[in-house]
Amino acid sequence: MEKKTIEKGLREAWSIKSSSKWTAENPARGQCGVTALVIRDHLGGEIAKTRIEGSWHYYNIIDGIRQDFTVSQFERIPDYEDRPSSRAEAFADTNEEQYKSLKEAFQRAIRP
Repeated sequence: MEKKTIEKGLREAWSIKSSSKWTAENPARGQCGVTALVIRDHLGGEIAKTRIEGSWHYYNIIDGIRQDFTVSQFERIPDYEDRPSSRAEAFADTNEEQYKSLKEAFQRAIRP
């Protein structure tokens, strides 16, 4: 799957249902954990994390390449630490309703 397709699908799928921090002006805000989980479901790879302003920021490592689909929520690119993380840690950043909402909306958005 092409990166542009993934990015477009996520922009369409992100909503207040997938993160309570979502806004129309900054749709990626608060979506990192749930997005890392959904992307791992679709593309495999690993989940990584970086500490930003006292909180963990989650993203994916796919085929050895960092893929941070929620970086647009920040004013500047983070100083990535690429610390190994896990599904359980990323899930602690979200909840079952948000995960299910994003997963279903993303699947609809990328359907041909």
